[in-house]
Amino acid sequence: MSNLDYDLFVIGAGSGGVRAARMAAGFGARVAVAEDRYMGGTCVNVGCVPKKLYVYASEYGKGFTDARGFGWEANQPEFNWSTLRDNKKTEISRLNAIYRNLLGGVEADLIDGRARITGPNSVAVGDTEYSAGKILIATGGWPHIPEFPGRELAVTSNEIFDLETFPKRLLIVGGGYIAVEFAGIFNGLGAQVTQLYRGPLFLRGFDEDIRHHAAREIAKSGVDLRFDTNVTSIERGSEGLQVTLTDGSVIETDTVLYATGRKPNLAGLGLENVDVALNPDGTIAVDKQFRTNEATIYALGDVTGGMELTPVALAEGMAFARREFGNMDAAPEYDFIPTAVFSQPNIGTVGFTEEQAREAFGDIALYKSEFRPMKHTISGRDERSFMKLIVDTATDRVIGVHMLGPDAGEIMQGIAIAMKAGATKAVFDNTIGIHPTAAEEFVTMREPWVPD
Repeated sequence: MSNLDYDLFVIGAGSGGVRAARMAAGFGARVAVAEDRYMGGTCVNVGCVPKKLYVYASEYGKGFTDARGFGWEANQPEFNWSTLRDNKKTEISRLNAIYRNLLGGVEADLIDGRARITGPNSVAVGDTEYSAGKILIATGGWPHIPEFPGRELAVTSNEIFDLETFPKRLLIVGGGYIAVEFAGIFNGLGAQVTQLYRGPLFLRGFDEDIRHHAAREIAKSGVDLRFDTNVTSIERGSEGLQVTLTDGSVIETDTVLYATGRKPNLAGLGLENVDVALNPDGTIAVDKQFRTNEATIYALGDVTGGMELTPVALAEGMAFARREFGNMDAAPEYDFIPTAVFSQPNIGTVGFTEEQAREAFGDIALYKSEFRPMKHTISGRDERSFMKLIVDTATDRVIGVHMLGPDAGEIMQGIAIAMKAGATKAVFDNTIGIHPTAAEEFVTMREPWVPD
């Protein structure tokens, strides 16, 4: 038995940290986890979980309108922000307790407080110092607002869930997952939403077709999209906040949400006391085994600058514990990771974009389909879905699948399994679809797309 206090000391009780701690403890390691904010990390508290709950809430408004086409005669119900907000808080508290119990179930010690690394094998929480054979940093990211006059008047995704009053006018700055999703949420809940993005088109990194179709559909839903535009200052006015833009125009709004990116949550972590190198973007540099320059210190999840997805952090946590404490040669696989944007309509995607596929494979075939969802042939809603398959012509393997439309995230999970298994276009074509569903379109697109 080592004379150290712990075999593993985990800093951060988010998805990756808790998974690594639980599995390491299951292999017999003595484990401690330090957390200074909330159990479950970003995803449970101010990310995936509350965001999806708010997406559900926001979809009811359109659903009540849609129902009239199906014979349901009723007045539009009134939305109560405080009910949604407070019910969300209750659910998050329940999940916090589950995460706490998960650690207790494997007899891992939970230490409340911000941990500070004091050496290669030592961590302090408050006035108490602990020794450990290995230290794992899993502190995730933190929202970032750039410097400009009045930045203190803006809120981030950390605060937007718990606003005291519902903003009838909301200005969102950003063009990634968070910005696009909150634009749909608050638009659906009844706010007047304006979304700014400094570039020519939002959702950078996604397939170009998806980006263009998403912009069209989101604009049709009522969100005021303004590209090639940014904020120069925010001031308090008599009717709310006055936001001056780079084109000289001024927007009056109740709340400004900044969703322009996240930075690694490293403040006060004590990295200056050890040999942990950072990447140019400020994330922690690690090798394929999540090892930093300091041989006893590891890092995983968002803090390392990889794909900022909860399932990725979970996979990394499992691989770390298996390798370091389970004597397994484990490593996560990063190819064909599916992802979804819970915009309205949803986006689901897995594999290469068209641009990436052309660069990696050269000769590719494209299959595209655009249609009105069956539900809206009666509801009357002006919304269209879009689907796209990308095929490597040399092998016939499907290397990219992209969708904009209802349930895109749910559909893409199954598609990802097929792609991980190496499914070809012939396999898709020989698969019998489920009728009538939108998903069956992926197995009935027979003719390659040819540009006009």
